[in-house]
Amino acid sequence: MAITGSGSLPIPLCVFVISVAFLSKGAAETVTVDGQNLATDNVSVIEGETATISCRVKNNDDSVIQLLNPNRQTIYFREVRPLKDSRFQLVNFSDNELRVSLSNVSLSDEGRYVCQLYTDPPQEAYADITVLVPPGNPIIESREDVVSEGNETELTCTAMGSKPAASIRWMKGEEELTGETTVEETYDRMFTVTSRVRFSVTKEDDGVPVDCIIDHPAVKDLLAQRHLEVLYKPEVKIVVTYPDGLTREGDNLDLTCIAEGKPHPHQINWLRVDDDVPPHAVVTGSDLYIENLNKSYNGTYRCVASNAVGEAYDDYILYVYDAPTTIPTPSTNPVNTQDSRASDGAPQKIDHAVIGGVVAVVMFAILCALIVLGRYFARHKGTYFTHEAKGADDAADADTAIINAEGGHNNSDEKKEYYI
Repeated sequence: MAITGSGSLPIPLCVFVISVAFLSKGAAETVTVDGQNLATDNVSVIEGETATISCRVKNNDDSVIQLLNPNRQTIYFREVRPLKDSRFQLVNFSDNELRVSLSNVSLSDEGRYVCQLYTDPPQEAYADITVLVPPGNPIIESREDVVSEGNETELTCTAMGSKPAASIRWMKGEEELTGETTVEETYDRMFTVTSRVRFSVTKEDDGVPVDCIIDHPAVKDLLAQRHLEVLYKPEVKIVVTYPDGLTREGDNLDLTCIAEGKPHPHQINWLRVDDDVPPHAVVTGSDLYIENLNKSYNGTYRCVASNAVGEAYDDYILYVYDAPTTIPTPSTNPVNTQDSRASDGAPQKIDHAVIGGVVAVVMFAILCALIVLGRYFARHKGTYFTHEAKGADDAADADTAIINAEGGHNNSDEKKEYYI
């Protein structure tokens, strides 16, 4: 029953506000009645937590304030609580504020609360309280526990009993996946959300975690995880145990077949492609041993491994060389263990770049020498005169010219010297 009072009673002006101290994000929406002194807030609160109900007022004129629940029942009249619900407790009462706490909030507390101010005419302000219900722990299921590589798998994740409906994201390792989501509303205004994701798997997906991540305003870091288990056919590799270098006549050959798969290979076989394995070859598990090699053993030797998913193989090409007549010089060149012909008889590499560089330097030197010689001869070229016929230009005949020419033999009486 509501308690009323006459307009002559001195009652302070108040405003009713509902807020939730538990929620740290999302500012409450303030609702103000136009032309009035009342204001209140719309609030979201998580189920089971405590809400704080506060009334704010401007310009207190001693008017009476009361708080009503969604059923129009009086919760507080000033500092008096007529409603027999002990979850409502007075936190503060003053001329400007009436603050009330509501503990252990449930879904039934959701609705519109009323702040009523006894003025003429009376004033009201409304606060809509929304109760958030977090979903339960998500459940992740797989269509099959084990899947073979190359096949498609399907995973389902369910988040039940939430308000509002949750959203679901998928992560496979560091890769985000896209799922198909369905939302179902139950009779009690709760929601169940289901998401399905499909994808093909490879052997690299074995052991990779798949996460179903739940996003909801009432909860953080809620997820379910499942690790993929992928079956794949073997991976095969042949390793030469002996010899370290070339295979020559008279040597022994020891090969080891390494095979890994899921499940582990249950069978490993050795064979010779297009021919039979030498009769004295010994196969022990994954090892093939052939002693006293000769050239008739040349060919391709294959290791085949199989499991429940499939089979795979690796090949080794054997080429037997003549036995050495002299002690070979040790070589640091690597040998290809998958082909015994890899490093014998290979042509030596010629560094054409070095040869080209030497030729270029020689040609350049020759060109420079020609340029220097040409400039030298060009600087010293000119006209050269002899003195053998000087003075013979005015002679009447040739005999006279010879006699008159400088350097001629006109001094026949000159003393002659002889060297013995």
